[in-house]
This record gives sequence, C-alpha cells and structure tokens, in this order.
Amino acid sequence: MSSDIPADLFARFGELGRESSTLTVMFHTRIAEQMGLSGTDHKCLDLAMRAEEPITAGRLAELSGLSTGAVTGVIDRLERRGFVRRVRDPYDRRKVLIEVSQEDPERFAHLFSGVVDTMRKVMEQFTLEELEVVERYQRALLDEMRSMLNVKPAAGD
Repeated sequence: MSSDIPADLFARFGELGRESSTLTVMFHTRIAEQMGLSGTDHKCLDLAMRAEEPITAGRLAELSGLSTGAVTGVIDRLERRGFVRRVRDPYDRRKVLIEVSQEDPERFAHLFSGVVDTMRKVMEQFTLEELEVVERYQRALLDEMRSMLNVKPAAGD
C-alpha cells in the first residue's frame, strides 16, 4: 500500500465521503420521522434489531457510542412507542435485556424499498472484482471509524 496518495484524489474522496454522510443522515432522518422517532432512536433500534438476541443497555451503549444514561433515555422512548420492551434475563434475573417487539415486518418495509432498488442498480454497473475492492475499502473505513469513535462492531461486522 502506498502512502503517496495524490492530493486531488484524497480531496475527491473527502468530498464524496462528506456528501455520502450528509445524504445518509438525511435519509435516515426522513425514515425516523416517518416512524415517529429521532435519528438516534432509529439507529439504536437498528442496532438492537441486528443483534442476534436481546441485548443489555450496556451493550447498546458500546455499539452506539452513547453513554449509558443516554441509552436509558433511548430505550425509554423506544419502549413507549412499542418498538422494544425490557425483559429479565432468564439466566440472571438481576439483568435486564432489551428485546425488540414482534411487530409486522412489513409495517416500515416500504420506507426502504427504494434503497434496495438503488443499491442493486448501482452495483450492476460494476464487475464482481470491482465490487470486492469497494467492499474492502468500505470495511477498512468502517473499522477505522469504529476505532476512532471507540464503538464496538455489531454482530456480523
């Protein structure tokens, strides 16, 4: 790997990253509003949904980078809206787990349908080899961002 990245290429990647970040935040803000949530609550719900089993508030704090106090507020709001519930750990009754409520999975699927189509449309413009390079870049960038933010990877990441 060369550390001699041309300044113009680095600047272009920086601009692309800023634009991608802005559009992603705006997209998820729009979805969160349609779900009746804040952006932070929506993304914490996503983290809880991606977990393979109910998780603790502490684990949600690790995954999100939020303080445990902030996560408690998030869980309170998600619970009031019916998205999650607090349950006792069956193996350690002192622990409280956050369980995603069993809702109709189609309830909000329409909010994401355009993204799936767009992703497929863009991916079809590249060869499999090119997509593997893009995936490697994305994974490396995500790893570095997690490290910078001191955020733990979610299951499967």
